[in-house]
Amino acid sequence: MTPGSNIPLSAARVAVDVAAPVRLDVSGLLLTADGKVRSDDDFIFYNQPTGPGVTYRSGGGTTPDSVTVDTAAVPPGIEKIVITASPDAAGQTFQGIEPTATIRDADGGSVLATFTPPQLGTETALVIVEIYRRNGAWKARAVGQGYANGLAGIATDFGVTVEEPAPAAAPAPAAAPVTPPTPTATPAPATQPPVTPPAPATPPPGTGTGTGTGKINLDKGRVSLQKNQTVSLVKGGKPLLSQVKMGLGWEPAYRGKDIDLDASVIAYGPQRNHIDSCYFGKLSIVNGAIKHSGDNLTGEGGGDDEVIVVDLGRLPQEVTGLVFTVNSFSGQKFTEVAKAYCRLIDAASGEELVRFDLTSAQPQTGVMMAKLIRQFSGEWEMTAMGDFVKSRTVRGMVKPAAQAL
Repeated sequence: MTPGSNIPLSAARVAVDVAAPVRLDVSGLLLTADGKVRSDDDFIFYNQPTGPGVTYRSGGGTTPDSVTVDTAAVPPGIEKIVITASPDAAGQTFQGIEPTATIRDADGGSVLATFTPPQLGTETALVIVEIYRRNGAWKARAVGQGYANGLAGIATDFGVTVEEPAPAAAPAPAAAPVTPPTPTATPAPATQPPVTPPAPATPPPGTGTGTGTGKINLDKGRVSLQKNQTVSLVKGGKPLLSQVKMGLGWEPAYRGKDIDLDASVIAYGPQRNHIDSCYFGKLSIVNGAIKHSGDNLTGEGGGDDEVIVVDLGRLPQEVTGLVFTVNSFSGQKFTEVAKAYCRLIDAASGEELVRFDLTSAQPQTGVMMAKLIRQFSGEWEMTAMGDFVKSRTVRGMVKPAAQAL
């Protein structure tokens, strides 16, 4: 299977075995239609190996951990079961140790499908596959969604509240792996990720980085992002799937001469594969779901200098990531630019939803302003980037933008 693909299940009881070159901790979460667990009974892992219709079996480090789903015994209110995995060793990433999920008939043993998530890097936990109900029938989908903060990040994303450890005397470096949360109930073995799932709660507003931590959403109105912060494009509990505009603006620094910058958006597939680029030379891509307003040659005047319209509801499923960039074709550096920003606007109402002001500059000719990432649950997340690149055209941004997804 490839990311996003699905198969009908020909067996009522299926087992998902997850194997890797290192020992893994595998778990399953039973989710309702809103993508959340109902209670701690819906989090199936080493300390709670059985739940309604779902059981966990440890491989003991010699055979793969496995989650078995008896679709006939799954409660009616449960729409999907997500199968997750994280390396047993604290802080270890999946780079170079990509896991393989094998979906098989739990009774007959025949293999129905296999899936290995591609191109993993800093992820310390994964949602690998999901078993889901659609129009009364059960299917399996390959997911491969990564998280950079372990099983705790996955648990939080699906409505499980985890207790964070007390802060250490000295703060850890920003790039250090996230320490798994400390359990509040049944103690876990030291080698296992200590997560205890109490009753679901709404995650508090946070500054997420697309890693599954408590994320900001649009419920409280306009969101102003700082560099590397993430907002989930969800309002009133529902994903925003309407037409939006990404407005990008700038002015010459210190009342200098006109500056010609070019705003673009690069579309990518689930394996970070380049699908197409929308810019002043190609004003419409993916069958008109993304359109460019045209080139602004000076940067003078108030309001957005260039606008890119994205119809989220019309984007084909193959488009899973969008990176918005600005380039200086004339070679002027961003140190000569003032008040650069990007903002996401509801195209129907004109309401500004999200804003990111670029507060620093480097003597480079390109900058990645923001990215939109489609989550496997359907909603989109916007992350402020502000990363500078030596490139005068969008063509030179394709590779670094892919690496930044």
